[in-house]
Amino acid sequence: MFGQNRQQLRQMYHDVWQKKQANEPLSALESMIAQVINEHPEYHKIFNNDASLEQEYFVEDGQTNPFLHMGLHISLHEQISTDRPQGIRNLYQQLQIKLGNAHDTEHKMMECLTESLWLAQRNNQPPSESDYLNTIQQLLLDKK
Repeated sequence: MFGQNRQQLRQMYHDVWQKKQANEPLSALESMIAQVINEHPEYHKIFNNDASLEQEYFVEDGQTNPFLHMGLHISLHEQISTDRPQGIRNLYQQLQIKLGNAHDTEHKMMECLTESLWLAQRNNQPPSESDYLNTIQQLLLDKK
């Protein structure tokens, strides 16, 4: 979406939120970002403080990186809108029916996405689309 520059990525989130608060026009990408931020009121305060853009987040300390979390939502939105990998849109729709909530559905699918990325990194290979889709499909078979 924005390359590898962490500061630039975080600044984009900040700028989009400021534009949304000022009711300024947003591009399609900015609208997607604003929607994801809006769905996470627990993160709104970080966009009112420029120092938050520099904050480090450590999973060892039980912290969630809000920028990573929202980035995963955006990645998932892009996958669903383009149906890439092929079949993900249908799986999303089925899982949303099963779970009854789009946001919860995204969170479940994000777990599959992060697992796929972690395995690819661990094995020094590209992510496997088929394995990724299979883990999502397994969610449909699991009991609520």
